Amino acid sequence: MTDVTSVTLQGVSYHLPDGSSLFSDLDLHLDQRRTGLVGRNGVGKSLLARIMAGDILPSTGRCIRNGTVYYLAQQVSPNPNHTLAELAGVQPVISALERIERGSSAQEDFDCVGERWNIRQQLFDQLSRCKLAHLALSTPASALSGGEAMRVALMGAFLSRADLLILDEPSNHLDRQHRLALHEQLQQWPHGLLVISHDRDLLENMERIVELSSLGLTSYAGGVSFYAQAKAKQLHRAQQQLASARLERKHQEQTLREQRESLERRQAQAHKQAANTNQAKILLGRQKERSQASRGKLRVQQDAAREHLSAQVRQAANQVEEQQAIVVYPPQACLNAPVQIAELIDACLPQGAEQLRLINLTVTRGQRIALTGQNGCGKSTLLKVLAGQLPVVSGLVKTLVTSAYLDQHLGVLAPDRSVLEQLQSLNRQLSEGELRTRLAQLGLNADRIHLQCHRLSGGERLKAAMACVFYALSPPQLLLLDEPANHLDLPSVQALETMLNQYAGTLVITSHDEVFLAAIGITHRLQASPTGWLQTPV
Repeated sequence: MTDVTSVTLQGVSYHLPDGSSLFSDLDLHLDQRRTGLVGRNGVGKSLLARIMAGDILPSTGRCIRNGTVYYLAQQVSPNPNHTLAELAGVQPVISALERIERGSSAQEDFDCVGERWNIRQQLFDQLSRCKLAHLALSTPASALSGGEAMRVALMGAFLSRADLLILDEPSNHLDRQHRLALHEQLQQWPHGLLVISHDRDLLENMERIVELSSLGLTSYAGGVSFYAQAKAKQLHRAQQQLASARLERKHQEQTLREQRESLERRQAQAHKQAANTNQAKILLGRQKERSQASRGKLRVQQDAAREHLSAQVRQAANQVEEQQAIVVYPPQACLNAPVQIAELIDACLPQGAEQLRLINLTVTRGQRIALTGQNGCGKSTLLKVLAGQLPVVSGLVKTLVTSAYLDQHLGVLAPDRSVLEQLQSLNRQLSEGELRTRLAQLGLNADRIHLQCHRLSGGERLKAAMACVFYALSPPQLLLLDEPANHLDLPSVQALETMLNQYAGTLVITSHDEVFLAAIGITHRLQASPTGWLQTPV
């Protein structure tokens, strides 16, 4: 490890293929402080992280790295042919070890291993600590759940012993227990750390927050609570200065108009008096020339004054971040929905923990049920059964109302079609203009709604999926949501909280974000316990 770990950005800019600038002239110095990187979806946080890691080059400027950098992307999508060891990023070291054990004396094998002679045991210990001891290094990565895949990828990151660790949304697919374990690991991590996240619990433990916005990069000392307070004050001051500059310009414009009108009245009066006294034409001409010169001089002075006032307004406006309010139109549930919304009678789920396969459940009108439990216990399976996407092995499932299901893989989206195209096929009553407006109010602007969905960022894809569920022609009386806050930026999470609080129907939701669950006013918890499903009122 180097003595001084750092990553320094100097005038870094990145231009998209169409020539537009995603961000420009960024300066930042990262050291060993635990740093959180936040910002709106699509602002370029992941691209900036890849520039810091050396995966891609900036369009202009440079990135200076002092020490090794390990970058873990937010989408852990293992190759179907890859093993657990490859997912953890340790397969090259293990392969070199195996060659050495077979007698290899190649210098590149020894260089690859370095001091990591016990890497296999370290990985086994990590698997055991995370209760994944049943997995082997050769286990196909495709056999892992989303949460298991993220935990294995995180193991590889922590075993890398990098001087700077960059983690992109590391808690998205982790259950509550493993989120807490991740928090503890990050607290104990001895080297440099940059975490891109919207997880408010996770960000609270950072030593500073760096925000990427239309203003560039802004650093705030402390965790996310201090950042939110400081940013609110900063934005309030900037908006006050802008309002003051605009008011001053308005007052000065009125003064300039009065000056011009007063001059014109005086000149008109003088010209009339001169004409009445029968002055010679040559004198009248000279007086007219003097009047025109006075008006011209005043116009030049006033134009300069207006430009100075406008420059003051522009300067004040440049200090106000370009913000787009997120607006969500909540689906309106039918008022005549039955008291009983759905029922599972001696239903045997096709997947999940053995003790959780059998379930009896009655969902009634207006309930807001949070499904909680460890990864792999069967929460998503239960949602799919309620949505009619999975049959039960035995027993009875009755869903008595229309429902909408949003899974965490966003299966509602066709990856090769645009969100506008898909939304138009789901709702032919609303005009294209109305659909465009609603997408724009979600934060999906005209330059994004025509892109194929697989080209959108994680947060943009989730917003697109939300639009396809919420703005379909038939409003659902039952919403089934699987980790809907994953990948959303903080303003979008808050907008989603507002939408769900306005929704009058019945809600069944999985989430490991306790702050989010508290904000949407859940009424019941359906907890996966060692003895089965346990429902309790909140």
